[in-house]
Amino acid sequence: MSVPGQAWHWLTDPAHWAGDNGIGHRLVQHVLLTVCCLVISCAVALPIALVLGHLGRGGALAVNISNAGRAVPTFAVLVLLLLTPLGRWGEGPTVVALVLFAVPPLITNAYVGVREVDRGVVRAARGMGMTGRQTLLRVELPLSLPMVLGGVRIAAVQLVATATIAALAGGGGLGRIITAGFNLASTPQVVAGAILVAALALAVEAVFEAVERLVPRRAGGTR
Repeated sequence: MSVPGQAWHWLTDPAHWAGDNGIGHRLVQHVLLTVCCLVISCAVALPIALVLGHLGRGGALAVNISNAGRAVPTFAVLVLLLLTPLGRWGEGPTVVALVLFAVPPLITNAYVGVREVDRGVVRAARGMGMTGRQTLLRVELPLSLPMVLGGVRIAAVQLVATATIAALAGGGGLGRIITAGFNLASTPQVVAGAILVAALALAVEAVFEAVERLVPRRAGGTR
């Protein structure tokens, strides 16, 4: 039997889906870790990017710094964090490393999205007496929402793929299936783990694409 066939046989074996080390449990861990890191990343990056985009100041520097962060391997950041006092906090180093990895696309897309809003519309909003905060929340944010969601989609897919490094720090997730396969010299298990991660990433991509298609329709329906 070929390796793909063996991997499929491994995936379809009910015994591999049960228990704390089973696919089901590892999948839930992977999703929870991804969602947690995505929420933290959005809470950190989006307010900064939206405000800088609204003000039109310091955004280029923020985008360049965040993009420079993409050049730093996430695994290297994780190793360095494990050597600090943060390494004693369970999933702490993994979460920090993944959040730093997810911030760049969020900042870039949100900042660019706000800056690309028609300036004539913004001036009209201010002419109507809107404050800066009202202009940002009622005009610039709704119009830049597709671009902002695009950044969230990119960050989410990247997190799904990169969250496998949690296994290297003793954490959970689908990465544990892959590392266990390496330890057992089981190529089918390694391939099966990779297939699961790829399938989850594609599912997340599909969900966000569907959401992005609905956003313009809902925005248009409220006018």
